[in-house]
Amino acid sequence: MALVTGAGKRIGRAIALTLGRAGADLIVNYNQSRQGAMATVEEIAAMGVRAVAFRADVSRPAQVAAMFRAVQKRFGRLDLLVNNAGIFFARTWDELEEKDFDRVLAANLKGPFFCAQAAARMMMRQGAGNIVNISSLGGLQAWPSYMHYCASKAALISLTRTLARALAPIIRVNSVAPGSILFPDEERTAAVRKIIRGIPLGKGGTADDIAQTVLFLATHSDFITGQIIVVDGGKSIP
Repeated sequence: MALVTGAGKRIGRAIALTLGRAGADLIVNYNQSRQGAMATVEEIAAMGVRAVAFRADVSRPAQVAAMFRAVQKRFGRLDLLVNNAGIFFARTWDELEEKDFDRVLAANLKGPFFCAQAAARMMMRQGAGNIVNISSLGGLQAWPSYMHYCASKAALISLTRTLARALAPIIRVNSVAPGSILFPDEERTAAVRKIIRGIPLGKGGTADDIAQTVLFLATHSDFITGQIIVVDGGKSIP
């Protein structure tokens, strides 16, 4: 049984579908993307595995706790948690306000921690489990117009390593750090072309690139924990 947060669209949806194709039963978490979440559930169920949607704002610990109580009651176990839900928006250093930091840290750091905490309690009782945090290349680089976002993802990377120490040897904890991921609905603007020119492989990544990396960490990596797998086409090469 796997739970993917923010699985109603984009990268989260791709991860959920990939895990479903691999035979995993899925809890599809969403907050505002109900239509996308239901479509994801329908597509996964057509693969012959169980799939349910569960609405919860992961930035709110009470809603996180309620979601995991429901998972425990309905399914009795959880094998994989993918902390994908997060928010991303630009602010320059002189525009940033307290509410911006609070919003980003609540979704991108506090949410993954309380989801991991609840999941770990279930996994410890089971004697095994796996947690994958979706961080970002922004957690490893300096993006001046996104410093609040970069700070949240850098903290998530640190949290990943700390949780890996704390939860070993029963639970493995790793992170996937996406670089420039492009989606079919995005225009190939001059800005996008400029980004691609800075990527050694000469192309942007796809949601499936991230999903396949999560699948690897979920199924073929019993000796990997506390690691940050950067999926960026070589953009972070010094």
